[in-house]
Amino acid sequence: MRDLKIPDQRHPEKAHRPDNAQPKKPDWIRVKAPTSKGYMDTHKIMREHKLVTVCEEAGCPNAGECWSQGHATMMIMGEICTRGCTFCNVATGRPDELDVFEPGRVADAVQKLGLKHVVITSVDRDDLEDGGAEHFAMTIRAVRKRSPETTIEILTPDFLKCDPSALETVVEAKPDVFNHNLETVPGLYQEVRPGARYFHSLRLLQRVKELDPTMFTKSGIMVGLGEKRPEVLQVMDDMRAADIDFMTIGQYLQPTPKHHRVAEFITPDEFKSYEKAAINKGFLMVSATPLTRSSYHAGDDFARLRANRLAKLGQA
Repeated sequence: MRDLKIPDQRHPEKAHRPDNAQPKKPDWIRVKAPTSKGYMDTHKIMREHKLVTVCEEAGCPNAGECWSQGHATMMIMGEICTRGCTFCNVATGRPDELDVFEPGRVADAVQKLGLKHVVITSVDRDDLEDGGAEHFAMTIRAVRKRSPETTIEILTPDFLKCDPSALETVVEAKPDVFNHNLETVPGLYQEVRPGARYFHSLRLLQRVKELDPTMFTKSGIMVGLGEKRPEVLQVMDDMRAADIDFMTIGQYLQPTPKHHRVAEFITPDEFKSYEKAAINKGFLMVSATPLTRSSYHAGDDFARLRANRLAKLGQA
C-alpha cells in the first residue's frame, strides 16, 4: 500500500496539541499488514483501471482483509476533497475536472473482480453544481449494465450546496443501498465536521425514503472522538426518526498527529452494548465493533439486511 501523505493545503485547525496525546492503542484494534496474493491481485486491478479507493485514501485498517477477498470500495470523482473534516485523511484542496470515462472503468473493475456487492463512495465536490450527483448516477448505471446481478451500495456526500434535484438524480438511478454517514454526534460537528450540518444529513436520508420507500438507507458514526453515551443514544433515535434501516458504529482512529485526537478507545463490551441498544430501537441491521467501517463486510451485511426486512414483513 502506498504511503498516505498529508498535503500542505490542509486546514491549520487540524494541528495536534502535544499536551493532548492520544491514549495507547489497545490490542483489540491491531491488524496485520496486508501480504496475501488476493490483496496484491486486487491492488493490481485497481491500478490497471486507474481507480481510487477509499481503502487507501482514508487509511482503512481493514484494507488487508477486504482486498485479500477481492473487495474494495471505489472512490469516484478524484482523490481531492473540497471539505476539511478533521477526522479524515483524504486530501483537501481544488479537485480536478470529472473524468467522463471513470464510470466505465469502475464497471470494468467490478466485473473483473466478480463482485456480488460493490460499494461506491466519493469525495465531497462542492465545486460542482450538482455535487457530482449525475456522475454517481452514471456510475451506478454503468455497473448495472455490465454486472446486472451485482448489488450496488453508494456512500454519498451530503449535497449540502445543491438543488434538491441532485438527490433525486441519484435515487432515480436505483442503488440498492443509499448510505450517508453522520460521522459523529451533533455537539462535535463544529470541531470534527465543520463543513457539514447534522440535521441536513438526517433530512437527506429521510428524503431518500420519501423518494423511494423500498430503498435501504444506512448511516454510521465513529466513537472515541469525545462524545458521551447519551449523545450516541440520541443519534440512534434521530436516525430511527428518519427511518434509517442500518446503523454502523466504529472506533475512530487518528490518521496522523495533525488530525483530531482520539479521546478514548471504546471497549468491545461497550460496542456490544451500543449494538443491543440500536437493535432495541428498531434498526433492521446494526454493525458495532471497534473495526466496523461503512463498507466492512458490506456484501454479507446487505444479504442479512434484505433477509431481516423480509422477516419483518412476514411478521406484519
